[in-house]
Amino acid sequence: MPLAIDHSPAEALETKLDRLAEVAVTVGLGLAPGQELVITAPLEAVPLVRRITEHAYRAGATLVTTLYTDDEATLARYSYAPDESFDRAAGWLQDGLAAAYRAGSARLAITGANPALLAGQDAAKVSRANVAFSKASRPPLELITRHEINWTIVAAATPAWAKLVFPDLDETDALRQLWEAIFRTTRIDVPDPVANWRAHGAQLQSRVKLLNDQRFSALKYQGPGTDLTLGLADDHLWCGGGSTAKNGIFGFPNMPTEEVFTTPHKDRVDGLVTSTKPLSYQGTLIEGIQVEFKAGAITRASAKKGEAVLQSMIGTDEGARRLGEVALVPHSSPISQSGLLFWNTLFDENAASHIALGQSYSTCLIDGNALSKAELAAKGANESLIHVDWMIGSGKLDIDGVLPGGHPVPLMRQGEWV
Repeated sequence: MPLAIDHSPAEALETKLDRLAEVAVTVGLGLAPGQELVITAPLEAVPLVRRITEHAYRAGATLVTTLYTDDEATLARYSYAPDESFDRAAGWLQDGLAAAYRAGSARLAITGANPALLAGQDAAKVSRANVAFSKASRPPLELITRHEINWTIVAAATPAWAKLVFPDLDETDALRQLWEAIFRTTRIDVPDPVANWRAHGAQLQSRVKLLNDQRFSALKYQGPGTDLTLGLADDHLWCGGGSTAKNGIFGFPNMPTEEVFTTPHKDRVDGLVTSTKPLSYQGTLIEGIQVEFKAGAITRASAKKGEAVLQSMIGTDEGARRLGEVALVPHSSPISQSGLLFWNTLFDENAASHIALGQSYSTCLIDGNALSKAELAAKGANESLIHVDWMIGSGKLDIDGVLPGGHPVPLMRQGEWV
């Protein structure tokens, strides 16, 4: 039965939370009867977690397990833990998550932690902890990037995050405004959210088909602080508008989503590119990123804020200096037009075209899930412990698709599809 929405002013937050939970389970995950579900979430997201859990069981989940994170506990580590703590991560936990995914569990991540939580902490310790976590989380990350399972990410408004997005409002009003922004951008606040998501997915799929039919060999970017030629992987596939996991289940990995994306060639990126929005990376804000690529690798990197964390991030491994994803998003996307800076990659990446350093998605290559690591690398796919998206699009960016013979085809002008 279609979800109906009452637009009366008296509609309670709880009602919209319930709709978000139902859409996350049925549309985002496409959860199948008999599946287990693993949820990760900040403590403040308990009300949403409870509703997602209820809808998961209604959809036939056999077991729902939630792992919570706590900002205060995280800060306690930086205040009191011994120095050697920052080179450790709970590898046993990550191995357990990988085992759950191999056994068929679905994954749902709830984002909403304070984006600036670690901004005042020792940058060296933050970097060491990030590297340790990246190494430990490689087993489940590989399963996710190979799309072995159905997974999705949704957001829950939290006080610290809301105050960052709406600094001029008091905590109560800021939290209410952030929830409303989440409901709008995840298409919950419409008469029939399920139908709206299906129509939106079909629109993105039409763009995917156009790009796949063109078989561009590269993309050319021109804009303020950006002059970049980005080669595309051999046999690349554009994706977007939902996808079918290797287990046969269709869903939307990101809610919201406005992007079409594919795999760049790890050795064929040259030029200069400048970020257009801040990046929140594991509790640290990085602003004003500018990097230069040569033969695929970053040769120079700087940032106006958070540069030490940026340098540590790209030093994680060899693949961290190369690209694993490229995504196109029109400047007129609903998230961009909201005028809000969310300080959260899930939202901000869907407000602007972006690139990602690190691990590639094998699903963005023809028969990619059947290829070995060596075969993926031969086609240009990148391998890394990280996968970090950052935004380079704006209303001043022009993008051309370059055909194999070198002929440019206008794709975007001033941030909009031609």
